Amino acid sequence: MGKLPFPVRVRREIPTDSAASNSPSPPRLPRREALRRASAATAALTLGAGIGILRRPDVADAATPSPAQDRKIFNFALLLEYLQAAFYTEALKRGHLTGEVRRFAEVVSEHERAHVEYLRKALGSHARERPQFDFGDAIANEKAFLKAAVTLENTGVVAYNGQAANLTKPALAAAAEIVSVEGRHAAWISDLAGQPPAPRAADVGLPAAEVVRRLQSTRFLKST
Repeated sequence: MGKLPFPVRVRREIPTDSAASNSPSPPRLPRREALRRASAATAALTLGAGIGILRRPDVADAATPSPAQDRKIFNFALLLEYLQAAFYTEALKRGHLTGEVRRFAEVVSEHERAHVEYLRKALGSHARERPQFDFGDAIANEKAFLKAAVTLENTGVVAYNGQAANLTKPALAAAAEIVSVEGRHAAWISDLAGQPPAPRAADVGLPAAEVVRRLQSTRFLKST
């Protein structure tokens, strides 16, 4: 693949559990906030039911940042990156893309494979395996590809943003190196699809429950 477009700093980005055990105890959350966060986490798990790979999304919108939670969030991000990398690879194989749309798929396919490699190295033995995908009619023609790509790229951005507050500072710095590129992907493909590339002054994040719902709606994920 060649050199990664960002540094891989595995040991520094995700601290060990032993290092975390020496950290000061976090302050207790107010009861209302604790209940809100617990409800969000429960919703994420509930919405995942019914599809094997999403039955337990393994990431919450809730807990105090920790190395263990970093791994869960990075594994959730790895699922998204696996999906995007496979989508562009298969779309290019089908041969229905032309001009700048094909150029977009070629460039972004390379980026997504680099993101997969980055996250797998960061997670080490904790990295989840690549699932099986079926993209069906979403890559049957260029119009369908554009619609699906807009959905995937924008989902990636809001998924990363939605988990930012739940990461430790080193892991957040690593995630920022990816989400900034995902934002550029989303703007590029939106423009190609005839949509505003930057429709808002700020991108909000979505909770895991909503990201799971979007992934379910694509029906691209078939197995773990």
